[in-house]
Amino acid sequence: MIHLPLGWTGSLSGLLIGLAFGAILEGAGFADPARLTGQLRLVDWTVFKVMFTAIIVAGTLLYLFRDLGLLPFGRIFVPSLYLWGTLLGGALIGIGMAVGGYCPGTAAVALASGRLDGLVFLLGIGAGTILFNGAYPAIGAWAYARTGKAALTLPQLLHLSPWIILSALLALLVAVVRLTAAPAGRASS
Repeated sequence: MIHLPLGWTGSLSGLLIGLAFGAILEGAGFADPARLTGQLRLVDWTVFKVMFTAIIVAGTLLYLFRDLGLLPFGRIFVPSLYLWGTLLGGALIGIGMAVGGYCPGTAAVALASGRLDGLVFLLGIGAGTILFNGAYPAIGAWAYARTGKAALTLPQLLHLSPWIILSALLALLVAVVRLTAAPAGRASS
């Protein structure tokens, strides 16, 4: 069995991957809260393009490694869908992103880049976590109620080949890139 990166497992590989991910986010300009709020206002599509490309590349590599026999899919954890908890968490983090201009990862990158608003946002995440823990006894059963079949990937749910799903996602990405391309002579997002 191959362990990536470079055969390391555990905390060291997590730290290295986290540092690399942070460097990529910084390089893409995601430590700037205007970038994320621009995406939410549908005027700057950089975040969508970068993150959607990462999803397609990761999915392609996962299924390629599976098809080559390098990655047994039975060893990959696929979480069950907790619809109500996902909707609540998505709404709360979406509000936080709209107000603060960061997601948790970009806030950490902003702080590492010397932006104090990243620290304020991370403190807000900490406060929200404490509030959630206090509310958990009242909402836990509701938030973590399972709906639908457990642990399905999108290809399993739709009964389609993963390569069809990945091709459709790639077509969607290409369409968004073309539709959001800046006219000649103007900088693109």
